[in-house]
Amino acid sequence: MTEPRALPEATAGPVVTLTAAGAIDATYRLPVPLERGAFVRASGWEREVSGKGVNVSAALRAAGVATAAVVVLGADDVAFAAQSPLADVLRIVTVPGATRVNTSIIDAGGATTKVNAPTPPLTPAAWEETRSAVVGACRALAASWLVVSGTLPEVTGAEARIADVVRAVRGAGVRVAVDTSGAALAELVADPAEVALLKPNTHELAELVRRPLRTVGEVTAAARELVARGVATVYTSMGADGVLVVTDAAVVHARAVAPAVVNTAGAGDASLAGFLHGLGGASGGRAALTTAAATAASWGALAVSRPTTLLDAVEAAPRAVVTDEPDPVTRLTEPAV
Repeated sequence: MTEPRALPEATAGPVVTLTAAGAIDATYRLPVPLERGAFVRASGWEREVSGKGVNVSAALRAAGVATAAVVVLGADDVAFAAQSPLADVLRIVTVPGATRVNTSIIDAGGATTKVNAPTPPLTPAAWEETRSAVVGACRALAASWLVVSGTLPEVTGAEARIADVVRAVRGAGVRVAVDTSGAALAELVADPAEVALLKPNTHELAELVRRPLRTVGEVTAAARELVARGVATVYTSMGADGVLVVTDAAVVHARAVAPAVVNTAGAGDASLAGFLHGLGGASGGRAALTTAAATAASWGALAVSRPTTLLDAVEAAPRAVVTDEPDPVTRLTEPAV
C-alpha cells in the first residue's frame, strides 16, 4: 500500500543523545562551483556546535521533545557553546584545548564537500565522566531512548566502546539506538545485544555485508541479516532513495521530495530524530513503524533544504510517500557499490 503521510502528532518520550566526538561545524557557501586548487571568497558562512547526537537533539527539541545532548567539547569552546541556541539541552563534558572543526563547503552547483577533522583521543577519566554524564541525563529525564551517534574516540591506552555505554545505562529503562560507522559498527554488529535500533546508511550497510546494494530488495536482505543477529529494528537511510525500515515482521519504505537540496550535512541525523518522534512510545508495531518511517523521510528531506547542519523547525517538512513491503526489484538511484 502506498499513500502520502502527514507528520504525526505522537511524540517520543525524552531522548538522551551521546556525541563523544563533539565538533564545531563550519559551513561555507561559495558563489561559484568548487575548483580544486583555486582561491575563492565565500559568500556566507556559519559556525555552530554540532556532532551527530547534537544534531539529533536539535531536531527533537524543535519538535518539542524533551532531550539532553551529552557532548565532549574542548574547554576553548565552552563559552561559544553557551551562546548556542541549544545551550539549554547541551550537557558538556569538557576536555583541554579546542574542539575539532568539521567543514562543509556548499558550492554554486549545490554540491556539498565535507572535511572532518580527526577525532582526538580521550583520557580514561574523560571517558568515565562521559559515561557518567549519560547515565545522569537518562535518569534525570526518565529517558525513553539513548542515541549513541558518530565516531567514538580512542581512549588513551584503550578504546571507547559502545558496549561500555550500553552497560552503563542498564537498569535506566532506556532503549538504545546506535548510528556509527567503521570499526565501531562492525564490532557492534558482531554482538548487538541490547541494541534496539541500528541506523546505517546504504554504504555502511554494504560494507557490513561485504557486497554491493543496488536494489530495495538487496538492502532489505542485508538489513535482515542484522535483524537475525539480534537487532530489533534496522533503519537504513538511503539518501534520495528515502528510508527503509526492517524488523522481523515488517518492511517499510518511505520517501519525501526535498523542497531544494542546499546542504546534505546532518540530514541523516534529522531523519533519525524524525524516526524516534514518529515512533512515539510504541515498541515497533507496523502502524508505528509506518509513521516513524514517514516522519524520518520528511525530516531528512527538510534538512537537506536548509543551509546549516542543525534543524531548528520541522513544521515545513514535506509529506512522505510510504510503501509497506516495497517492490524488491526497485533499483536505487544512489546504489552502494
